[in-house]
Amino acid sequence: MSNLTSIAARVAAGATVDFRPTGSSMVPLIRSRQLVTVAPVDPAEVVVGDIVLARVAGAVYLHLVSAVDPVKGRVQISNNRGRINGWTGYARVYGICTAVDGRPRPGTRRPDPRPGTTARWPDPRPGTTASQADPRPGATASQADPRPGTTASREIAAGPERPTPPPRPRRSP
Repeated sequence: MSNLTSIAARVAAGATVDFRPTGSSMVPLIRSRQLVTVAPVDPAEVVVGDIVLARVAGAVYLHLVSAVDPVKGRVQISNNRGRINGWTGYARVYGICTAVDGRPRPGTRRPDPRPGTTARWPDPRPGTTASQADPRPGATASQADPRPGTTASREIAAGPERPTPPPRPRRSP
């Protein structure tokens, strides 16, 4: 039984596991031998960009979710270098990476103080809502989500007025 297979069995049984995977397929998100924390997850709640522990075509991977098909109850697993490992059913998604070297992963689930609920860490990925991306009380979408069409993105895109620099003199041959 491989190391990831035994870890997958422990996570599937409900344990949160810390371990140090080897390999370079997830650099720079996870480097070889970095301490990662994997916790059980409801596979129906994973989203594109989550790092999950899953079995694909007989092998267990700690890789990215690159697509989700809720109708067929499956996710597509890929490494961080563009290689697609394949589709796997929800039953073969064992856990989600919640931390790397003790730092919480953006967008991962964490315990909520209210019993029976979960919440998400702030998520800086494009397409998130203000409540996900900016935990400050009273933050508006334009403050937290500088996507095209929002006030913040227009201000950032335009930037402050800068004078045009004078042309550089040409060198003679």
